[in-house]
Amino acid sequence: MTTIISGTNREGSNTLKLAEYYHRQLSERGFDSEILSLCELPGDLIKSDLYGKRSEAFQSIQEKISASSKFIFVIPEYNGSFPGVLKTFIDACSFPESFFGKKAALVGLSSGKYGNIRGIDHFTGICHYINMHVLPLRIHIPNIRKEFDENGNLFNEDTVKFTNQQIERFIEF
Repeated sequence: MTTIISGTNREGSNTLKLAEYYHRQLSERGFDSEILSLCELPGDLIKSDLYGKRSEAFQSIQEKISASSKFIFVIPEYNGSFPGVLKTFIDACSFPESFFGKKAALVGLSSGKYGNIRGIDHFTGICHYINMHVLPLRIHIPNIRKEFDENGNLFNEDTVKFTNQQIERFIEF
C-alpha cells in the first residue's frame, strides 16, 4: 500500500490540495494510494502517543502506516524547514517498523520562490536516519498559490512535467 502524507495540520492547505493531485495522478495510472492528512491526528498526540504510549485515536493511523510499503511526503515550508507536526508524527509512529526499509518520495512546496529546498533536505536526513529509501528525484514547487487551476490540478508546464516524471519513477521504485 502507498500512503500520501499531507505534511501539515493546517486546514484547507495547499499541501492537501497537492496530495490530492498526486492521489488522482496515481489513480489515473492504475496505482492505488491513500491520503493521510495530519489534520487527522489526535489533538492530544503529544501527550497520548509519544514515548511508548498508544492511544485508540492514533491506533488506526499507526495501522495504516505499518501496512504501507511506500510513502509520498508532501511537505510545506515552515520557517525555512518543515512543520514540527510532521516530526512529531514521525516520532509518534512505532519505531522501527513504521518506516524501516520502506520507500519514500519527497515533494516540497512553498508560497515563496524556493519550494522548500531546505526543508526537503532536512527531512531527507530524517528519512535516512530511520532507514527509508528516498527516491532521488525530489520535487520543489515554489509559488504554490499560482500552480493550481480551478479544478485543483497543476497546470504550469514545467511543474506538470517534473511531477509526472517523479510519479512515473515512484511507481517503478
